[in-house]
Amino acid sequence: MPNTPQPSHAPGGEPVTSVIQLNHTAIYAADRRRSAEFLAGILGLEVGSPFGPFLPVDLGNGVTLDYCEKRDEPIQPQHYAFLVPEEGFDGMIDRLEALGVTYYADPHHTEPGRVNGWFGGRGAYFEDPSGHNMEIMTRPYVRP
Repeated sequence: MPNTPQPSHAPGGEPVTSVIQLNHTAIYAADRRRSAEFLAGILGLEVGSPFGPFLPVDLGNGVTLDYCEKRDEPIQPQHYAFLVPEEGFDGMIDRLEALGVTYYADPHHTEPGRVNGWFGGRGAYFEDPSGHNMEIMTRPYVRP
Protein backbone atom coordinates (compact mmCIF):
# COMPACT_ATOMS: atom_id res chain seq x y z
CA MET A 1 0.00 0.00 0.00
CA PRO A 2 1.51 3.39 -0.98
CA ASN A 3 2.48 5.85 1.71
CA THR A 4 -0.36 8.38 1.35
CA PRO A 5 -0.07 11.59 3.38
CA GLN A 6 -2.74 11.73 6.07
CA PRO A 7 -4.31 14.93 7.41
CA SER A 8 -3.28 16.00 10.87
CA HIS A 9 -5.27 18.28 13.14
CA ALA A 10 -4.56 21.82 14.26
CA PRO A 11 -5.41 23.06 17.73
CA GLY A 12 -9.18 23.04 17.95
CA GLY A 13 -9.49 19.86 15.88
CA GLU A 14 -9.50 21.36 12.36
CA PRO A 15 -7.83 19.08 9.81
CA VAL A 16 -4.57 20.27 8.31
CA THR A 17 -3.47 18.80 5.01
CA SER A 18 0.04 17.49 4.46
CA VAL A 19 -0.12 18.03 0.69
CA ILE A 20 -0.45 21.28 -1.24
CA GLN A 21 -3.83 21.82 -2.87
CA LEU A 22 -5.32 24.74 -4.73
CA ASN A 23 -8.15 26.06 -2.55
CA HIS A 24 -9.44 29.07 -4.52
CA THR A 25 -8.44 31.60 -7.11
CA ALA A 26 -9.82 35.02 -7.93
CA ILE A 27 -11.01 35.65 -11.47
CA TYR A 28 -11.44 39.24 -12.56
CA ALA A 29 -14.61 39.99 -14.47
CA ALA A 30 -16.32 43.10 -15.81
CA ASP A 31 -19.55 41.78 -14.24
CA ARG A 32 -18.91 39.11 -11.61
CA ARG A 33 -22.50 37.79 -11.60
CA ARG A 34 -22.71 37.50 -15.39
CA SER A 35 -19.36 35.66 -15.60
CA ALA A 36 -20.00 33.39 -12.61
CA GLU A 37 -23.47 32.44 -13.84
CA PHE A 38 -22.16 31.87 -17.37
CA LEU A 39 -19.45 29.42 -16.29
CA ALA A 40 -21.59 27.72 -13.66
CA GLY A 41 -24.32 27.24 -16.27
CA ILE A 42 -21.95 25.69 -18.81
CA LEU A 43 -20.36 23.37 -16.24
CA GLY A 44 -23.69 22.45 -14.62
CA LEU A 45 -22.75 24.02 -11.26
CA GLU A 46 -24.27 26.59 -8.90
CA VAL A 47 -23.14 30.09 -8.02
CA GLY A 48 -22.60 30.51 -4.28
CA SER A 49 -23.48 33.39 -1.99
CA PRO A 50 -21.34 36.52 -2.18
CA PHE A 51 -18.30 36.49 0.11
CA GLY A 52 -17.05 40.04 0.48
CA PRO A 53 -16.18 41.27 -3.03
CA PHE A 54 -16.24 37.71 -4.39
CA LEU A 55 -18.93 35.59 -6.01
CA PRO A 56 -17.86 31.93 -5.79
CA VAL A 57 -18.38 28.99 -8.09
CA ASP A 58 -17.62 25.80 -6.17
CA LEU A 59 -16.07 23.18 -8.45
CA GLY A 60 -16.94 20.36 -6.04
CA ASN A 61 -13.33 19.27 -5.44
CA GLY A 62 -12.48 21.72 -2.66
CA VAL A 63 -11.65 24.52 -5.10
CA THR A 64 -13.68 27.67 -5.68
CA LEU A 65 -13.40 30.22 -8.43
CA ASP A 66 -14.01 33.57 -6.76
CA TYR A 67 -15.28 36.10 -9.29
CA CYS A 68 -14.32 39.68 -8.50
CA GLU A 69 -15.33 42.77 -10.47
CA LYS A 70 -12.65 44.91 -12.06
CA ARG A 71 -14.06 47.90 -13.89
CA ASP A 72 -11.29 50.50 -13.66
CA GLU A 73 -8.93 48.90 -16.20
CA PRO A 74 -8.98 46.24 -18.91
CA ILE A 75 -9.06 42.62 -17.79
CA GLN A 76 -6.01 40.57 -18.73
CA PRO A 77 -7.41 37.35 -20.21
CA GLN A 78 -6.30 34.18 -18.44
CA HIS A 79 -6.67 30.48 -19.24
CA TYR A 80 -8.64 28.13 -17.01
CA ALA A 81 -8.88 24.41 -17.79
CA PHE A 82 -11.51 22.10 -16.28
CA LEU A 83 -11.25 18.33 -16.20
CA VAL A 84 -14.87 17.26 -16.68
CA PRO A 85 -16.60 13.87 -16.67
CA GLU A 86 -16.93 12.28 -20.10
CA GLU A 87 -20.67 11.80 -19.53
CA GLY A 88 -21.13 15.54 -18.94
CA PHE A 89 -19.11 16.80 -21.91
CA ASP A 90 -21.87 16.66 -24.55
CA GLY A 91 -24.25 18.56 -22.27
CA MET A 92 -21.65 21.31 -21.85
CA ILE A 93 -21.23 21.58 -25.62
CA ASP A 94 -25.03 21.67 -25.98
CA ARG A 95 -25.25 24.52 -23.45
CA LEU A 96 -22.54 26.49 -25.30
CA GLU A 97 -24.45 26.03 -28.56
CA ALA A 98 -27.77 27.03 -26.95
CA LEU A 99 -26.16 30.28 -25.79
CA GLY A 100 -24.64 30.91 -29.22
CA VAL A 101 -21.10 30.67 -27.83
CA THR A 102 -18.53 29.44 -30.32
CA TYR A 103 -16.26 26.68 -29.06
CA TYR A 104 -13.00 25.59 -30.63
CA ALA A 105 -10.83 22.48 -30.81
CA ASP A 106 -7.68 24.49 -30.12
CA PRO A 107 -6.46 27.16 -27.68
CA HIS A 108 -5.84 29.69 -30.48
CA HIS A 109 -9.48 29.48 -31.59
CA THR A 110 -8.76 28.53 -35.20
CA GLU A 111 -11.04 25.46 -35.37
CA PRO A 112 -14.58 26.70 -34.60
CA GLY A 113 -17.39 24.27 -33.84
CA ARG A 114 -15.02 21.35 -33.33
CA VAL A 115 -13.73 19.40 -30.35
CA ASN A 116 -10.31 17.82 -30.05
CA GLY A 117 -9.45 14.21 -29.26
CA TRP A 118 -6.26 14.81 -27.32
CA PHE A 119 -4.88 12.15 -24.96
CA GLY A 120 -7.75 9.79 -25.66
CA GLY A 121 -10.42 12.20 -24.46
CA ARG A 122 -12.30 15.19 -25.81
CA GLY A 123 -11.77 18.88 -25.27
CA ALA A 124 -12.94 22.32 -26.33
CA TYR A 125 -12.09 25.97 -25.70
CA PHE A 126 -14.42 28.96 -25.41
CA GLU A 127 -14.40 32.54 -24.18
CA ASP A 128 -16.25 33.67 -21.10
CA PRO A 129 -17.99 37.10 -20.97
CA SER A 130 -14.76 38.81 -19.78
CA GLY A 131 -12.56 37.25 -22.46
CA HIS A 132 -10.95 34.46 -20.43
CA ASN A 133 -10.02 31.37 -22.45
CA MET A 134 -11.88 28.49 -20.82
CA GLU A 135 -11.17 24.86 -21.59
CA ILE A 136 -13.16 21.71 -20.87
CA MET A 137 -11.42 18.37 -21.26
CA THR A 138 -12.26 14.79 -20.37
CA ARG A 139 -8.67 13.54 -19.99
CA PRO A 140 -5.74 15.30 -18.35
CA TYR A 141 -2.74 16.15 -20.46
CA VAL A 142 0.05 13.59 -20.51
CA ARG A 143 3.14 15.50 -19.48
CA PRO A 144 6.70 14.41 -20.26
